[in-house]
Amino acid sequence: MDGIGGGGSVAGRAAWALQRAMLASPGGAAQLEGAAPGGFEETLKRMLGEVSELQTESQDAISAFVRGEPVELHQVMAAVEEAGIALELLIEIRNRLTEAYRTVIQMQN
Repeated sequence: MDGIGGGGSVAGRAAWALQRAMLASPGGAAQLEGAAPGGFEETLKRMLGEVSELQTESQDAISAFVRGEPVELHQVMAAVEEAGIALELLIEIRNRLTEAYRTVIQMQN
């Protein structure tokens, strides 16, 4: 669980995790603009993977705390909050993409 108790706000770490997922491959932000075939799809898959990883880390932290392992309560709470914020951000991205798709469809009519 590296970095869970590290510096920075929980929201900042969650946003950083999603940015890291979007920029992890060669071409980074250019893929968001469709420069590489399938780049946007891969970016979304990577983002989903990062959010899933954060969820798993938070569950591991909770389990370790419940088992009585030497895990600080603030680390557990930070991991849970980080995973929650990352999920909320991903849901908001989905909502914006859906809204953009609907706008494009309406423009075609």
